[in-house]
Amino acid sequence: MGLVLILIVLIAFIVVATTKLKLHPFLALLGAALLAGFAYQMPANDIVKSITGGFGNILGYIGIVITLGTIIGIILERSGAAITMAETVIKLLGERFPTLTVSIIGYLVSIPVFCDSGYVILNSLKNALAARMKVSVVAMSVALATGLYATHTFVPPTPGPIAAAGNLGLESQLGLVILVGLSVAMVTALAGLFWASRFAHKDIPLVESAVPTLETEDYEQMRASYGTLPSPAKAFAPIMVPILLICLGTIVNLPARPIGEGLLHAVLAFLGQPVIALAVGLALACTLLKPGNKREQFEDRVTQGILAAAPILLITGAGGAFGSVLSATPLGDYLGNTLSTLGIGLFMPFLVAAALKSAQGSSTVSLVTTSALVAPMLTQLGLDSDMGRVLTVMAIGSGAMTVSHANDSFFWVVTQFSRMSVATGYKTQTVATLIQGLVGITTVWLLSLVLL
Repeated sequence: MGLVLILIVLIAFIVVATTKLKLHPFLALLGAALLAGFAYQMPANDIVKSITGGFGNILGYIGIVITLGTIIGIILERSGAAITMAETVIKLLGERFPTLTVSIIGYLVSIPVFCDSGYVILNSLKNALAARMKVSVVAMSVALATGLYATHTFVPPTPGPIAAAGNLGLESQLGLVILVGLSVAMVTALAGLFWASRFAHKDIPLVESAVPTLETEDYEQMRASYGTLPSPAKAFAPIMVPILLICLGTIVNLPARPIGEGLLHAVLAFLGQPVIALAVGLALACTLLKPGNKREQFEDRVTQGILAAAPILLITGAGGAFGSVLSATPLGDYLGNTLSTLGIGLFMPFLVAAALKSAQGSSTVSLVTTSALVAPMLTQLGLDSDMGRVLTVMAIGSGAMTVSHANDSFFWVVTQFSRMSVATGYKTQTVATLIQGLVGITTVWLLSLVLL
């Protein structure tokens, strides 16, 4: 029981340090790793070795993937590719189902672009569509936000799911994480869409905000600010090609070796490695740079991407350090044996992730911390197969979206740009993320009955 009490204190320390003391999650996780080492009476030298080893091991592979993915996202964001992707979806679906349209747009755009940035970019398009189709701005806002949120928590190369996959030993199985993640994200996006549709024709008063409601004219002005927009093929290629390559790499490396062991297998296996696949994606993203000073643009985008990736890399590395210390203690065996008798399986990582998300606000921190925490327990929980680990990532992702409220920056982006009051935000956006999380873990549990 003492082992569990120490763990509870460590989790409380992370929550208090990041919320009340405003300590950066990197330092909070590093501090928790040190405290864990001493609390579990590890030799002092072993504590340092576990921390440095855990930090380096997770970043040695996943760090490059996170950085390349972030740079690609920045290039897509700055080039207007997100606008092209959105307009392509509108052309395909028409304007008959406005909330479905913006939900799909969010689902696609948030794979390469952070959900906060994606919402800001697409806000004017969403408001223009709401005005044109006479649909409530609140309904459109929640549909867009939940579409963005779904892939943000489940689908690599978004940093949170990548870091969780790395902590759980899935570096070579990212294709499987992507395939399952896209499916679970689709179900949770639909859940958010159904909730948003309740407000489609309700007259919900909006509040004054520093961010004005943008109408069709403002959208056209914003669109023009990007200059000539890239073609759909150029806009989708930098993210869809790497995802396709990673998935193909996973398929050709299946034990059955579906295409044999020849040259084609060697080529696809090489290109399907996430680092190589995202390097290909970065090369394709370079075609989105505007004519003229491409070298300067590229240097600027790379710098912005590295700056955006740096805090995520530090948090991921510190999470790896925390997990490394925990795995060196008897905690994993004790908790695994105890929890396995309770039969809660995948619900345990979900509940931990949901508690961390609700307490400190960051989905990424919740994904990293929970995955580091549960990694030593997978064998005892019966989740140490590749599919078991993938479903654990999905369970953690479901928890990491439960719930978005006032301590989450995304909540404020959605409410402020949509001119919702805080009360309206809680009734619409916060409840939507609660529904998404519960639907997500239910979906994961049902998948586990079939796949495990």
